[in-house]
Amino acid sequence: MTYRQHEEALNNPVFSIISDAARELSLDSYVIGGFVRDYLLQRGTPKDIDIVAIGSGIELAKLVAKKLPGSSEVSIFKNFGTAMIKFKDTEIEFVGARKESYHRDSRKPVVENGSLEDDQKRRDFTINALAISLNPEDYGQLLDPFDGIGDLKRQLIRTPLDPSITYSDDPLRMMRAIRFATQLNFIIHPESLQAILDNKERIKIISNERIVDELHKILASSKPSIGFALLHETGLLSYIMPELVALQGIEEIEGQRHKDNFWHTLEVVDNISKNTDNVWLRWAALLHDIGKAPTKKFDKKIGWTFHAHEFVGSKMVYKLFKRLRLPLNEKMKFVQKMVLMSSRPIVLSEDFVTDSAVRRLIFDAGEHVEDLMTLCEADITTKNPKKQKRYRNNFKIVRQKIEEVEERDHIRNFQPPISGEEIMKTFNLRPSKEIGMIKEAIKEAILEGDIPNEYNAAYTLMLQKGKEMGLKAE
Repeated sequence: MTYRQHEEALNNPVFSIISDAARELSLDSYVIGGFVRDYLLQRGTPKDIDIVAIGSGIELAKLVAKKLPGSSEVSIFKNFGTAMIKFKDTEIEFVGARKESYHRDSRKPVVENGSLEDDQKRRDFTINALAISLNPEDYGQLLDPFDGIGDLKRQLIRTPLDPSITYSDDPLRMMRAIRFATQLNFIIHPESLQAILDNKERIKIISNERIVDELHKILASSKPSIGFALLHETGLLSYIMPELVALQGIEEIEGQRHKDNFWHTLEVVDNISKNTDNVWLRWAALLHDIGKAPTKKFDKKIGWTFHAHEFVGSKMVYKLFKRLRLPLNEKMKFVQKMVLMSSRPIVLSEDFVTDSAVRRLIFDAGEHVEDLMTLCEADITTKNPKKQKRYRNNFKIVRQKIEEVEERDHIRNFQPPISGEEIMKTFNLRPSKEIGMIKEAIKEAILEGDIPNEYNAAYTLMLQKGKEMGLKAE
């Protein structure tokens, strides 16, 4: 057990209140886990504090809530033997020290009361087993039985006990190991990495909601490719997202090769992560090419093709979201839309950019046109400096054109200048297909640039189209 003084970590007055309450109840108490780790890594002030008590964590939470200034409510989770207090912008969780044993078919442990050392042994990683004493006799002392400090210095993810047992007991820890390696840019200890590989099939007992929570955190990190490469290397990705794994590999026929779309995808995700914190746009980057595996074909005349991969990919997004229990709401529809449209600006940038094509792009992308451009720029992964420069310049031209066209024609969030009600009134019509045909003709004329996006021009065209259909204006 390593001892070192770390009183400065306990500057927050809440710690002295917890210490006083524990002393009144004749309990020993410690701050443990992420708070201590992030303090030692100087990762800012953590908003989550985990307190372990040798005795009842719930009783300690109740007394702390009474002592805190203002009124603090205690949320009690009896099944887990934990309690939580929200104080200002901090969440403080209390638990009694415990030891755990597991059944093979569940990650829910059988829990018994235990010592601090028992509690530290059950922690997932050495860097999360660090504790600081809140007891008067050794207040501020760091307790480090597994050399977590050394692992912080070595930038190493390592389990306190045998990694194979740790991961088999609670397979979610395999995802957590990879997530911490990604967030902290640490290396997973070789024995630990091998244990994940050996236990990968155990991930099947973990709920999709838990898995997605870790995937979100990996995607939200500054370099998500670290995590997805590790998920792939350990075989976990085959269980979680086989659609991505299917993109891996390069085929060659008659000297014609295609790029490895799996590693290209990870590059795109890293690229977009430099420019957006929107996790759903990062999801779109991760999934933008998933339609390429099922649509891959070789044509002797033109080589490898991935015809309609964007359309196929957008359909796959729904199935993947449904399977993983991701939200099937506007967030899913946004990802689908980005995947479906992911090649549109690229095609535009390669051709002469017409106003009509830009109007259609703005119309189809709507309020997400900026996100779409961000995705397409992230999709530039060529290592050829000349090509890269040309693509970037072309996208600048497309962006400029979008601004000019939008300023002039107001296509984004397009509302037709003539409503269906007005068409009905003008021609004394009941709901009918003619109304839709006239509205479509007006929309097409505006997008093609035949008429401006204005009421008078649209009204004139409405009368003309009505006349062509044999309708009489009232």
